[in-house]
Amino acid sequence: MDPGYSSEPYPVETVPLQDRRHEASPGQPGVLTGVQHTVVDVPTEPPTDYLVWSLCNFVYGNICCLGLVALIYSVKARDRKVVGDQDGARRHASTARALNITATVLISLLVFLCIVVPLALIAETARYHYRHYSYN
Repeated sequence: MDPGYSSEPYPVETVPLQDRRHEASPGQPGVLTGVQHTVVDVPTEPPTDYLVWSLCNFVYGNICCLGLVALIYSVKARDRKVVGDQDGARRHASTARALNITATVLISLLVFLCIVVPLALIAETARYHYRHYSYN
């Protein structure tokens, strides 16, 4: 057995008291003080107004005036953003985005049809002439 070991419990004066909160300084762990809240105001990113996309749709392919209407909603979204109305800016930007998507899809389909259909007709005509006039 270790000479410093005794089977007796520790003396009372060496056992730390369970409730010593009154001796700790404020802000220390384990101290019950008033709850402090810190509010951090994180600015949200303003919504995109899609103005450039609307201008491109307006200038390069204003199918059914969708580019013009998208441009109007983009300007409204930018105005609402400048004023500080984030909800209004989001609403107008969402409308401008939907109109821009629709205009872009329609323009793409139109360009595709204007290129592919004539090429297909030219290829078919060439094939027809090759079959019928190659045997002469």
